[in-house]
Amino acid sequence: MCVDVLDTCEYCDQRCKSKHGPSGQGDCESSTGMPMCRCHYQCEPPSLTPLNTCNGGAGLCSVRCPQKCCDINCALKFIGGSGMCFTLGNTSVCQCKYPC
Repeated sequence: MCVDVLDTCEYCDQRCKSKHGPSGQGDCESSTGMPMCRCHYQCEPPSLTPLNTCNGGAGLCSVRCPQKCCDINCALKFIGGSGMCFTLGNTSVCQCKYPC
């Protein structure tokens, strides 16, 4: 299973299914202090990509933790992980991609 952080919890399950298909399951995660929609979905089979790629989160991006910090946090959190900062409304989140 892969995880994609979609931003706020509003219509979480519906947005998850819309983005990743009917098997996607969205739930609201608030361990970081700000509720975020986490979408759990089936990874692509190896025949479609050389490695299965999953998505994960590594907190928030900020002046103290810009792009390079996000990338480092993803590498520390997930084996083979890399990260990019994405702005969602007024919040910038660190989105990780990693082989699974």
